[in-house]
Amino acid sequence: MDGLNGRLVAIGDGFRSLWPWLVLLVAGIGWGFSFSLAKIAAIGGAHPLGITFWQCTTGAALMIAFTRMRSRTPAMRRGPIRLYVACGLLGLVIPNTAFFYAASRVSAGVLAITIAIVPILTYAISAVCGLERFFLLRVTGVMCGAISIVLLFAPAESLPDPSQSLWVLVALGSAACYAAMNIVLAIYMPEDESTLGVTSGMFVAAALMMLPIVFATGSFVPLAWPLGAAEWATLGLGVNSAICFGLYIYLVNHAGPVFGSQTANVVTLSGVIWGIVIFGDRHSIWIWLSLATMLTALALVAPREKEALVP
Repeated sequence: MDGLNGRLVAIGDGFRSLWPWLVLLVAGIGWGFSFSLAKIAAIGGAHPLGITFWQCTTGAALMIAFTRMRSRTPAMRRGPIRLYVACGLLGLVIPNTAFFYAASRVSAGVLAITIAIVPILTYAISAVCGLERFFLLRVTGVMCGAISIVLLFAPAESLPDPSQSLWVLVALGSAACYAAMNIVLAIYMPEDESTLGVTSGMFVAAALMMLPIVFATGSFVPLAWPLGAAEWATLGLGVNSAICFGLYIYLVNHAGPVFGSQTANVVTLSGVIWGIVIFGDRHSIWIWLSLATMLTALALVAPREKEALVP
């Protein structure tokens, strides 16, 4: 009996040690799938502004339900509300709209590579602003990220159509917005506010900002039954965003930000794989070199435990 109990305890310990890795894989693969969902919605005729509206609205509904279950509702003070609006603009409204415009013109795999620049840009800006210390390995990672972007643009054979370069730049602009949001959070995140509350407030603020925009521009995407592929993909983006945000927050809270930062590697790699599986994407050798260089950059930029101990 004691032997059986011991084996059960060992199995339980093993599962607990593997659990963070399972959460990381699910969150990364789910986020990677969002690039293909965006492309399905965009090529299906859904307007980018309408996609953004439904992504924000669906995500807001799910995040509010989740935060109320956890008793972490957003604070309604002036300071936090300004933060919600800023994060809603930089993390959802501006970058997602631009990203969805690019999605119908660039492969899902290339989009996944461009979004991987977010943690690299975040570190570079943080180091310049004095929020992070300079470390040789991480600076090398920033340089590798720059080389990866050059590999996307410089060779004539890299992209199937040279005109896609403009839309790759648009996608990189989206990544810059996400990085700026990270900096805003690092500077203005209230000490008494939960990450869940801020995330929920961000989605709500973005949905409220998008509402008048979609009606003023006539870009509202009606969800008449039966839903088509574009409508299902549009709703799926909102559900996927809320779930992946929740999993990422859980990962950071339970396994730490160092471990959570590795999600970016899974997102990039799975985004490329999803594009191959769903759309049959075929990439040039330059795209594969860019992917390998970007993954190397992400590994180098990821913070180390010992860095957190440096005063």
